[in-house]
Formats: sequence, structure tokens, C-alpha cells
Amino acid sequence: MYIRITNRILPLFVLLALAAPFASAQNTPAPTPAPAPQPQQPPAQPDQTAPDSGGPAGDNGNIALPKKKDQPADATPPAPAEPKLKQPEGLSKDIPSIRITVPEVTVDVGVILEKTGQFVPNLKPTNFKVFEDGVEQKVIGFKRVEAPITVLLLCEFASTNYSFIYDMRNAAWAFAQQLRPQDYVAMMTFDMRTQIVTDFTQDKRQLLEGINMLRIPGFSERNLFDAIYEAEDRLTRIEGRKYIVLIASGRDTFSKITYDKILQKVKNTPDITIFTVSTGGAMRAMTEGSGGLRGGMRDIDYLQADNEMKTFAKYTGGYSYFPRFVGEMPDMFSQINQNIRAKYELVYHPLNTKTDGTYRKLRVELVDEEGHPLQFQDEKKKPLKYDTIYRDGYRAKPEVE
Repeated sequence: MYIRITNRILPLFVLLALAAPFASAQNTPAPTPAPAPQPQQPPAQPDQTAPDSGGPAGDNGNIALPKKKDQPADATPPAPAEPKLKQPEGLSKDIPSIRITVPEVTVDVGVILEKTGQFVPNLKPTNFKVFEDGVEQKVIGFKRVEAPITVLLLCEFASTNYSFIYDMRNAAWAFAQQLRPQDYVAMMTFDMRTQIVTDFTQDKRQLLEGINMLRIPGFSERNLFDAIYEAEDRLTRIEGRKYIVLIASGRDTFSKITYDKILQKVKNTPDITIFTVSTGGAMRAMTEGSGGLRGGMRDIDYLQADNEMKTFAKYTGGYSYFPRFVGEMPDMFSQINQNIRAKYELVYHPLNTKTDGTYRKLRVELVDEEGHPLQFQDEKKKPLKYDTIYRDGYRAKPEVE
């Protein structure tokens, strides 16, 4: 029997023959062939899209960069960072700082007519020449000052002659009438020891009540030097310009401090000006020149007391008054008030910059536009004498305080 295979039947036969093994393979499991080696592929490129702020995204890695906000075109660029200076090698990190302090001296100058005691206004900086130890200094600051005052009323209250107490009370009362509401005033008395009558206050009534309480003194001793020393010690704790109005006979009878020591204290204490008012002028005028050794010794004692009162005022830029009658006191304290409030303030850097603690003498001269001594005339073109009131000097700061 012949089988005829035509071209049309052959493909079908071939397909059946090829499908037979696959059909049997489904029934009988065959071992899994080893996978063919695959060709190496290049590493995947990381995702270049920027993640939002808050964490990584895609294949960016472990570090996420915050998404930058859109900046306006006209945004101001940030300021450049401050450059950091590199410490040189071999140099210690604890570098000591250098501070240079330029000394500055302030001189309060009062210009008072001798005849009337009035303050001379309208002076210019070119009218003043300041000398320190004979060397002219360059004035860098100038102004006229008139401000509330801080003043201590230091009164002698001892059981000697009642005329001294009478004068002291009248003088203190006249001074109190000149005070203004913004002024600070205190009162201290002394005989053998000091006593604070009123502390610093702006209430004038407290001062007047304190004056009225001074009726019966205790001791007859008059320790003037001790009282001034203690008063200056108390005032040095207060900042700014201070004044002492000393109302006393000027005599010292039992102080522990010597005259040389109190004079050194007065000269070396800055920012304190002393005005002195003498008491007992009327009694002294009536008994002056009386016969006998006792009377002559008493006159010499009071002349020495007057000289001490003048010295205290002169060295501090103040003024001394020696009234004899009660009627002189209102005008006298009016002058003191004006002198305290109205002054010319001169400032200069001393040419001698040494911090050696030495005492520097001051001298102030008034000159006209051509450099000649300044002169004043009254309405009748008569020359008027005047006083320039300022501190005698100052003590430079020591090298170590």
C-alpha cells in the first residue's frame, strides 16, 4: 500500500510530529535547564528629578536636598558672610586686648564782677586760655552750664557765743530761700562731732524744719577740719558736681586731722566746690583791737580762721564771704546761687598724659580777640575788676588705683 504524501499534507504531518513531544512533556516533568548567561547591562542612571523637601525620592541616595523655592527676579542677594581670620601658627589664642584711655580734664570757670558780684555772660571760647603747669592747653569743649545743684549745708553749731549761732541760723535760712524745686540739699552740723540734720532732699520744708531745731548746742569745741573731711567723704559717693556751703567761724579747736591733711584732702577731691560764709562778723567788729594779751590772741586766731576759709574756697573754685549784718545775707546768697548755677565749662586733653598721680596746677586767663587781657567797663567807661573762679588744680590719676 502506497501512501502518497502531497505538498499540502506534509505540513500537517510535520506539525503533528513536532507537537507530540510537547504533549508528553506536560505529563512528565523535566529538569529545569540552567539559564543562559545574560550580557552585562550598563548601570541604571539615577533619577535626576529633585525631591520635595522632607526626604529622598527615587534613586537619589541617602541625602535629600530641599526643593528650592522660586525666587523673584528682583530678590536682594544675601549679605556676604563675615570673613574668618585664621589664627597664625605658634600664637597663643589668649591675646590680651589693648585699651587706651585719653585723659580729659573739665574746668568750671566762673567770671564774677568784684563790685556787684554778678556773673559775666556772653563770653566766647576764644576769650579763655587754660594753662596746666604753665603750659597752654588746647580747649576742645566749651559751654555755659546752668542746672539744678546738689549742695551740702555744713554749719558750725557749738556752745560758744550766741552771736555765732544767730548768724549761722540766719545764713542757713537765707540760703534755703534761694533753692529751686529741682535742687538737692542736705544739712550737717558740727561741734565736737558731726551730726546729719537732714539727708539729701528736694523738699525745702525739711531743711527749714531742721534749721528751726538748732536751739541748744552741745559742746563748745569746733572741729572744723574733721567735719570738712567727713563731708567730702560723704559727697564723693555722689556722682556729678557737688557743692559745700560752709557756714562757720573758721576756727578749729580739737580736730584729729591737721590743717595740712585737710588741705590735701580738699585739693585732691574732684567735683566738689566749697563756698564759705563767716559768722560772728558783728561781734568781731565791736570787740576787735581790745587791749590785753587775750584780746590780741583772739584777733590773731580769727585772722587765721579767715585765711583758712579763703583757702578752702580758692582751692576748689569757690568764693568766701564775710558778712557783718543780717541784711547782707539775701544778696550774698543770691550771688552764691548764681555762681553755683552759672559757669563756663572748659574741656581739654592734657598734653602731659602721664598717669603718675602728680598734682597739676591750673591757671585760666581771659583775653580779647587780639590776645590781650580782657577788660570790662561800666556805662561810664570806667574799668571794672573781675574775678575768675576755678579750681587751683587737680591730681592726675595714678598708674594703679
